[in-house]
Amino acid sequence: MPARSRPTEPLYRIKADLFKCLAHPTRIQVLEVLAAAGDEGVPVTRLLDVTGCEASQLSQHLAVLRRTGVVTSSRTGNAVDYWLAQPLVAELLVVARAFLLASLRPGSDQLRAARGLPPLPGASPKAILDAVAVQA
Repeated sequence: MPARSRPTEPLYRIKADLFKCLAHPTRIQVLEVLAAAGDEGVPVTRLLDVTGCEASQLSQHLAVLRRTGVVTSSRTGNAVDYWLAQPLVAELLVVARAFLLASLRPGSDQLRAARGLPPLPGASPKAILDAVAVQA
């Protein structure tokens, strides 16, 4: 007898696809740049500068983010600007950063480097560190 499909299975698959799309450092970096920009679009040229990627690599990363519905884009002539598709993506990044900071060893080089990351909207670095300190 074949296994029955649960009605929630497609929802978990969609969620898994979301996390797969986030599973690359360059894509996280792009999303953090877009989150910091807020409602302003970020030109591809800036994303190239920030990530240090080749144009073809960045194009592939952006395609993954677009397919998953995490970012949107707009073309004007040759220029393409990107935005987060939903403000919730920025909140997800804040939670992920807090989780990262909570998992790093106190006094480690990684923790010092993490404190130097650019601020994300909705949470100051101090607020994130304070939240992590309360958990410790």
